[in-house]
Amino acid sequence: MNKSVELRYGDKTYSYPVIEGSEAEKAIDIGKLRAQTGLVTFDPGYGNTGSCKSAITFIDGEKGILRYRGYPIDELAEKSSFLEVCQLLITGELPPPKALDAFRADVTRHTMLHEDMKKFFEAMPKGAHPMPVLASSVSALAAFYEQPETDDDIRTAVVRLLAKMPTLAAWAYKHSIGQPFIYPRNDLDYASNLLHMMYATPCESYRIDPVVARAIDVLLILHADHEQNCSTSTVRLVGSSRAHLYASISAGISALWGPLHGGANQEVIEMLDAIAAEGGGAERFLARAKDKNDTTRLMGFGHRVYKSYDPRASILKRTCKDVISRLGTSSELLDIAMKLEEITLKDDYFISRKLYPNVDFYSGVIYKALGIPTDMFTVMFALGRLPGWIAQWIEMRQDKETRIGRPRQIYTGATERHLRR
Repeated sequence: MNKSVELRYGDKTYSYPVIEGSEAEKAIDIGKLRAQTGLVTFDPGYGNTGSCKSAITFIDGEKGILRYRGYPIDELAEKSSFLEVCQLLITGELPPPKALDAFRADVTRHTMLHEDMKKFFEAMPKGAHPMPVLASSVSALAAFYEQPETDDDIRTAVVRLLAKMPTLAAWAYKHSIGQPFIYPRNDLDYASNLLHMMYATPCESYRIDPVVARAIDVLLILHADHEQNCSTSTVRLVGSSRAHLYASISAGISALWGPLHGGANQEVIEMLDAIAAEGGGAERFLARAKDKNDTTRLMGFGHRVYKSYDPRASILKRTCKDVISRLGTSSELLDIAMKLEEITLKDDYFISRKLYPNVDFYSGVIYKALGIPTDMFTVMFALGRLPGWIAQWIEMRQDKETRIGRPRQIYTGATERHLRR
């Protein structure tokens, strides 16, 4: 097999090596392209551009495969905890039991925020959306803790951020609804502590259902990393300037906020609510979605990477049923969602366009069933994605090929002109 490709430009021929990943992915190394030819590539959205080499997450969109450090996502969702997955992504290996216990203890000891952070939240406008509050509060942590440089410093900074993120998220939520902040409890696990800080009040404790807490844990695992998407690439790009870890993560949170990225599950709920308001007619809705003259859009189907069923969606479908059953309530939105899926999986229109349910389709239904408001959906996504961002930031810093990000452009503006006065 050829290990290089040739480019003919003008009267010259240039050769560029083909590199291959551990899962047989191939790429053309064009690192010397501009220096040799004066040319750059034009690739809007970077859909054909590999920005880095990474050993963290593997995706095969055609086959519906997602693996963290080699482990299939369905095995991790079924058999591991979120903090165990954090260790896997960040260190490269699943921790032995004693190491995992020590890690859990470290995270538990760092969940408290500096009391001055209260003033930060209180300075935010009442009713502010939790996402910009979360992004700002994570960035503000850099004012309390110096940039980590040594391996020990980085480990401490990572533990702090993983520990404090649920507290920041819960306080952003409490601020948005005008309720007093609730402090973390050291006797609770990661997901349970989050639920406690979100729903308890000074007057009333919150009864934590283990099935609900486990559902949150699974959701966090499924969102933990997803290769070089918009927010992850943002973390790497900001981090390439040697920016503070917390500043880099804050930038990733801001990127995730967009409705085309982390905000998609909120749009799914809005779509399902609209269908319910019309009487629950999934067939009528899909007919409109197929009409090229209609503006109706089917949300939660299709994916930039997956061209088959998103493996995370099938896991969430089961989790969603478990949660609804545990709560002892019916869910009209779940019924509509399952009807939409049933129809689309048999309809040639959607099959030919490879429009299968993605992770956003069922995650929003679960959050809705748990009473989590829609403006907190993306915050929950950010909580899950945190270990992936951290792992990518660390890998970027350790990679000797890393250079400060500096994409090129094709200038289309005015040519040289001069003032005439």
